Amino acid sequence: MTEPEGQRLGKAEFIALMAMMFATIAFSIDAMLPALPAIANDIAPEGGVAQAALVMTFFVIGMGAGTFFTGPLSDAIGRKPVVYLGLAVYALGAVLSWVAPTLELMLAARVLQGLGAAGPRVVSAAIIRDLYAGRAMASILSLTMMVFLLVPAIAPLMGKIIMDAAGWRAIFPAFLIFALIILLWFATRISETLPRENRRPLRWPLMVDAVGQMFANRTVRLSIYVQTLMLMILFSILTMVQPIFEVSFDRAETFPIWFGAIALASGVSSLLNAAIVGRFGMRRMVTWALSAQLVISTIFVMWMIADMPGLFWFYIFWQWGVMFQGGLTVANLNAIAMEPMGHIAGMAASVIGAISTVLGAALASPIGLMFDGTPMALVATVLIACIVASILMQQMRRAEEAVA
Repeated sequence: MTEPEGQRLGKAEFIALMAMMFATIAFSIDAMLPALPAIANDIAPEGGVAQAALVMTFFVIGMGAGTFFTGPLSDAIGRKPVVYLGLAVYALGAVLSWVAPTLELMLAARVLQGLGAAGPRVVSAAIIRDLYAGRAMASILSLTMMVFLLVPAIAPLMGKIIMDAAGWRAIFPAFLIFALIILLWFATRISETLPRENRRPLRWPLMVDAVGQMFANRTVRLSIYVQTLMLMILFSILTMVQPIFEVSFDRAETFPIWFGAIALASGVSSLLNAAIVGRFGMRRMVTWALSAQLVISTIFVMWMIADMPGLFWFYIFWQWGVMFQGGLTVANLNAIAMEPMGHIAGMAASVIGAISTVLGAALASPIGLMFDGTPMALVATVLIACIVASILMQQMRRAEEAVA
């Protein structure tokens, strides 16, 4: 790793800090999962859990919208000021969510919180690109993802503990504490990674040109499409996992423990990816992961159609497989898209994040309405998404061969 002058942290601490900045998103979403029934009872009694789940969807919408602006802003004024601004907006959104008397006001506050969360999320990817390139960047992103997966492993359980002790609204002060920890750590331990001479003025024509450069590159374009499908899968899991445990399997009380165990076990995939991506390459890792998921999801659909026994345990294995797949795909796809865009890393991180996140959330939103008391709709959605993604990855392979 080539460190800028004055850099104060080593590689391990750098990975941990970047992971925590990534994890702002996961913590802000996953900690709310156990609180959905309580939120529905208190401020969304007519819409139920499905309407209460909008507190996650609106956060993602705000984050996706903010993602588009934070990258170019960090290219213009530097990485650190944008992180500070983002954390301030995030904290304001958390406070307003904490005191919101109605669901409508809470959703507006959650959009604001999501806008702020985009700062550390996007800038962390840009900082990694500032310091790394190629398969080394993919390896660092994988290790970052491994640490990042620890947060969704414990966030639902943390949310439940906080909710049981002080009510569901007490989760929002926890978000404030989390933001403060990141702020102090980031401010004191990392130096600015974008020198003044490499900054790009914040001008609309330059932004349009940067987006044009990205979409003119077929590999980058295809990578964004596949990443969108992978995020759609993850958002669909988040939307439906609590109802599946509660309604399909009558395990609402133990849901945070199951979810945490699955997320923790799936973190092995990021460690595996970091260890072998340098040997096999990013595209192959994504393709292999998608192929494995195609087989598993196909078998699971047939298992449910045949009404075979052991459905709960197959579901646990299947969900672990989906989250394991995430560790082998998202970081690699992001690295594939970022690799040719080092000269506009901030803008590239913004466009990739904004498009894949907003479209992924939009595609996942209707999936929850398809819930019929079984995991079928979710599993079928994952199967279809993997089929489409596999086709796109084959097109990417042909594009790379044509260039070679």
